[in-house]
Formats: sequence, structure tokens, C-alpha cells
Amino acid sequence: MYPNLFRLNLPVIGELTITSFGAMMALAFMAGYMLIRHDLKRRGEDPEFGGDILVAALIGGILGAKIYYVLLNWELTSQDPFGMLFSRSGLVWYGGLIGAALSVIFMSKLRKQPISLVADVCAPALALSYGIGRIGCFLVGDDYGRPTESWVGIAFPNGLPPTTAGSLRRNFGVSIPDSVPDFQVLAVHPTQLYETALAFLILAVLWKLRMRDKAAGWLFGVWLVLAGAERFFVEIFRAKDDRFLGVFTLAQFISILLIGLGLYFMQRLARPRAR
Repeated sequence: MYPNLFRLNLPVIGELTITSFGAMMALAFMAGYMLIRHDLKRRGEDPEFGGDILVAALIGGILGAKIYYVLLNWELTSQDPFGMLFSRSGLVWYGGLIGAALSVIFMSKLRKQPISLVADVCAPALALSYGIGRIGCFLVGDDYGRPTESWVGIAFPNGLPPTTAGSLRRNFGVSIPDSVPDFQVLAVHPTQLYETALAFLILAVLWKLRMRDKAAGWLFGVWLVLAGAERFFVEIFRAKDDRFLGVFTLAQFISILLIGLGLYFMQRLARPRAR
């Protein structure tokens, strides 16, 4: 675990800590931006439009991720609203996806760009950025899985929160034998790395399919199906306390909706693209 990369002493601002999560988030956005520019250029579009997409996704994504987080944890938000809103942690992927999508759609309409084209250009970039972002989660010890005794298990003694038996019981409702003391650090599924590997696999599939002769929007439908299936699968191993939809977590419920929406797009847009 490497939660903090280095610290800077800046005039006026003072000490500023550069975290591994923040660095990976910045890398994720920039890598996605470069991929979008590349695909726009390949399609004969203005690559500078990629900058507009980046700014819209950055603003909408961070706002959406934070709003989703504070609403999902409303009990804590009601006790400390400013702390929850302005903390450096607490960014939820699906909230960020919704916020970024709305922001990019709004920007695309302002620029009079077809939303279906923008969606297809963003699909591979979303897979790449997501995979890189999950590396940041791994480095700070966040968004890990349930305890495991298999060889893949990794302990996060200084995670957010740490993977002690007591923390897993209190924060995620994980069933752990009473014989295990609260202070004992347990190895858990490194679900962050599972998601990184699957996201890069999705990127490879999308990169190959992007040359298919399909109507605009079809590739984004493929991404919705693959990304939804990936998250649904990984949630099986996640340490979560929001299984209030029967056996499903909230993220799994949203994943099912995304898969259905993606299948609809794929079926409707399977025709060859207009010449």
C-alpha cells in the first residue's frame, strides 16, 4: 500500500499531500483523454473536441460521484454534512458515471455534436480510465473484497478502513467467527485488481470491435453490457453492507439496468452505419 506519494510545501497553501489515489485519478482522466483524441482523429473529427469531453466528464463525474456518496450515506451526511461533502474521499463510480454522462450530453448539445458518436468515442476510454482508477483504490486500500484464505488474498492493515475483523464486522456486516478477535488483520479479495484486469480486457474487446460496420451508438451499447456484467460479477466478492435488495447489492441492481440498456442499444443499432 502506498496511500501517499509525497508532500509539497507550497507558499500560501502550505503542505499539500499528493496521494496515490489522486495521482491515478489524474492519470485515468488523461489516458482517457488521449484515447478519445486518437479516435476522434481516426474518425475525421476535430481531436480538440476531446478537451471539451474531458472537462465535462471531469466536472460532472466528480460532482456525481460525491453526490451519490453523500446520499448513499445519508445518516453520516446528516451528522457532518460539510465533512462528507468536502472530504477527499467518498467517490462512487456509478454516481460519477451518471454525473459525467449528463455533463457530456449537455456539452455535446451545446457543441451540436451527435451524442451517439460521442458515446462510441468515449466507450474504450471509459474502460481504460476505470481500470487505471481501480489501481488507485488498491494503492490506498479501498473498495476491497470479503475475507479469503486463498492465495490471492491481500491484507490492508492501513486500508480505508483497515481489513481487521472488527472493521469488517462493523463497517460491512461481514460474518466472521466470534473466535477471531477484532484486532486481527485478515486477507481479503483484492477486488480492485480484479476490476482492473477485467476493465483492460473490456478495452481490448472494444478496441477490436470499434472497426465494425455498425450504427453510431452500438459500441457504447457493447460497453454498457460488458461493464455492467463486470461490476455484477465483482460485487459477489466485495465487502458491502448495502445488500438491501435481497441478495443483490445496489451496484448489482444498477448493473442489471445497464446490461438491459446496452442490449437494447446493440439490438436497435446493429444495422450498418450510414455512409
